[in-house]
Amino acid sequence: MNMTFDPFRELDRAMGALAETRQPNRPMPIDLHREGDTYVLAADLPGIDPGSVDIDVDGQLLTIRAERTLAGDQDVRWLARERVAGTFLRQLTLGQGIDTERISAHYANGVLSVTIPVSERAKPRKIQVTSDEPQGQEGRTLKVEQAAPVAS
Repeated sequence: MNMTFDPFRELDRAMGALAETRQPNRPMPIDLHREGDTYVLAADLPGIDPGSVDIDVDGQLLTIRAERTLAGDQDVRWLARERVAGTFLRQLTLGQGIDTERISAHYANGVLSVTIPVSERAKPRKIQVTSDEPQGQEGRTLKVEQAAPVAS
C-alpha cells in the first residue's frame, strides 16, 4: 500500500480537532410539530446510549442533554475519525399552555421522541352564553315609517 504524506489533509485534521475542543456542546437537529393536543419533538441522536439522555423541565425551559462516547484503542493510528464524541445539548422555551407534568420521551433507532401535551386549560373550548331573557324570545324588529313631506 502506497501511503504518502498530504500536508493539507493533516492541516484539515488538525483544524477539525481544534474545532472539536472549542465546541463543548454539539448541535442536536430537531423537528417539532403538533398533532392534535400534543407537540411532538424528534431529535436525531444516533449512536447515543439511551441511559445517557437527560431531559429536564425547569419552569418553562425544556433541556435535552445526551453524551456520546466512542470506544477507541490508544494503540490505534486513526486514518479517519469523523464521528464526534461529547455532549449534545438543546434547550427550548415552552409556552404557558403546556402540561409539563405529562411530558414523556422514547428513544428508538437513533431518534429521541419527546411528547409534549397541551394542558387542559389551554385547549380551545366552547363558552356557554347565559341570559336573563326567557329562552326562545326573539328580538323585535321595529318598522320605521317615513313621514310625508309637509307642503308649504
